[in-house]
Amino acid sequence: MTGTALGAPAERREGRQKVAGAARYAAEYALPGRAHAWPVPAAIARGRVTGVDTSAALALPGVLAVLTPGDAPRLAEPEDPALAVLQSPHVPHRGWCVALAVADTPEAARAAARAVRVTYAGRPHDAGLTEDHRDAYEPDDVAGRAARVEYGDPEAAFATADVRVDTVYRVPPLHNHPMEPHASTAHWDGDRLTVYTSSQGGTTVRSVLAQLFDLPEERITVVAEHVGGGFGSKGTPRPDVVLAAMAARHTGRPVTLAYPRRQLPTVVGHRAPTVQRMRLGASADGRLTALLHEVTTYTCHVKGYVEHAAFVSRVMYATPALRSSHRVVPLDVPSPSWMRAPGEAPGMYALESAVDELADALRMDPVDLRIRNEPDREPESGKPFSSRHVVECLREGARRFGWAGRDPRPRSRPEGPLLIGTGVAAATYPVRVAPSTATAQALPDGGFVVRVNAADIGTGARTVLAQVAADALGVPLDRVRTEVGHSDLPPAPLAGDSCGTASWGWAVHDACAELAARLAGHTGPLPTEGIEVRADTTGKADADSPYARHAFGAHFAEVAVDTVTGETRVRRLLGVFAAGHILNARTARSQFVGAMAMGLGMALTEHSTLDRAFGDFTEADLAAYHVPAHADVPDIEAGWIDEDDPHLNPMGSKGIGEIGIVGTAAAIGNAVHHATGLRLRELPLTPDRVLTALLTGG
Repeated sequence: MTGTALGAPAERREGRQKVAGAARYAAEYALPGRAHAWPVPAAIARGRVTGVDTSAALALPGVLAVLTPGDAPRLAEPEDPALAVLQSPHVPHRGWCVALAVADTPEAARAAARAVRVTYAGRPHDAGLTEDHRDAYEPDDVAGRAARVEYGDPEAAFATADVRVDTVYRVPPLHNHPMEPHASTAHWDGDRLTVYTSSQGGTTVRSVLAQLFDLPEERITVVAEHVGGGFGSKGTPRPDVVLAAMAARHTGRPVTLAYPRRQLPTVVGHRAPTVQRMRLGASADGRLTALLHEVTTYTCHVKGYVEHAAFVSRVMYATPALRSSHRVVPLDVPSPSWMRAPGEAPGMYALESAVDELADALRMDPVDLRIRNEPDREPESGKPFSSRHVVECLREGARRFGWAGRDPRPRSRPEGPLLIGTGVAAATYPVRVAPSTATAQALPDGGFVVRVNAADIGTGARTVLAQVAADALGVPLDRVRTEVGHSDLPPAPLAGDSCGTASWGWAVHDACAELAARLAGHTGPLPTEGIEVRADTTGKADADSPYARHAFGAHFAEVAVDTVTGETRVRRLLGVFAAGHILNARTARSQFVGAMAMGLGMALTEHSTLDRAFGDFTEADLAAYHVPAHADVPDIEAGWIDEDDPHLNPMGSKGIGEIGIVGTAAAIGNAVHHATGLRLRELPLTPDRVLTALLTGG
């Protein structure tokens, strides 16, 4: 390609490597003498290990060692208690690692792990989330923000509203389940540690390992060149990288640990379930007079994490009276953590479903109701929006979807045993940027190299960063090479919270802009080593903004509900987004469509059942936890409104990795209501639930 190419649909640079099998992932580094490790998960939900009999395991062929809490290498106390693996006999939840088998082959390691005999002293446990749980409390803060925001008199405003909606929505535990499981290969060379790991942030992995093993960071190399998805679960180090490093140090050999799929639900995080009470009050003309969004969720006893589902109510709609609050129950369950659009995905399901119910009660069009309650400033902070085009997204989506021809009456479109319905929901996700560093080098052959320790988790980061560089340098795209995924590169924040490209791109842009200026004043040939410029956006990317910065969007869905089987099939999904300048049309569309497909799974198929008796999840593989496959995914269309927002970063871009899942489930649920006249308020909308509602009338 020629030209600057920023915004063009450039192909992924690593695509050919991936389809040809040449791209190496964390478990595929076959170092000489490599051994394999297999964890032994705790079989109780709470208590302590009283004994570990390793004799049968060690007698098996090819077994090198079995690490236990009594003999595993000691670690410094981690900032993340979930990484204190094999450091004590304490068992905080079922699935916690209580031993680690190491052998010559994965099969031998698995057999050894199964041969380990662990005895426990169990204690009574509590794995039941209830809204009136005696241990529920309101935390001091949630994700660094107030757990509760309240203004006006929401209770009184709701009680005196002309029209009221008072409902409860439930979202079950959900699991990330990336294609590539959490895996690491570790190798010690004296006091130097090298790890190849599947991570969304190699810079963070390096600093965490340095702290745990009491090493200077310069003695640790972290390689995360290709990552097969993460959806938040690989945002910070997980036990695999720590256990692999411990096993490699103990045995003196390189060790690979790839977590078995069936163990992932208990060790790498999940979206905590939420119970969300929504109360909306409005005047007869559809103006919101009260909005109360009260969330109850759980956390674990290992570390605190709260699914911040009520944050969205502080952004979306104008109201003189608001309560947005969180209560959390500490339980004996695996640690919840980030999952794509944490907080916003379940929160917008509840909010946008309740807005649809309000529209129904008011006999108003749900698109018009949303537009009528558009705020002129961010309700929580009072800041002006840097840009906000949700109304344009709603109107453009309605036009493209054919919303004007919709009969608003429920059950108005039967097709034999099928009931057809359509639904809408808005979307939002905050814009965040973190400090990053990057270098840009001009080479004597006329090429350029951009280096930054970014993580390409399947999003096309290599390609987009090359486009940012080419634009800033004013050169054709094919003259720019990008190096990412190695801790020897300039440090960078993780790929998560929809801030990766915005953060890394800022540093890349600044480095390339300065390099271009230096080249403009340079005469004669370049030196053999070329000319290199380093940029650091600390003090700029982390500066407080006077603007409220968010991406927005709108989802439209058409469903067919089978009245015989209860099955819901999504026929069409349309998403229209406003996310600043789109830097690569091809990869952006892929991100939007992938997130919308994930939202479809959230709506119809994905759920984990927490077995209260055992403190574990019953869906432990991809047969029981159904991620949408090709047969489940209908005609999905994603588009956008190109925003010119000067208050973001030099590229004018917003994050796009997560907003696509926000609101999708609500649009589908609202379409099911339109199709059937029935309101189901618990996800997922599985055939048994839908059929029961059809047979009972609610």
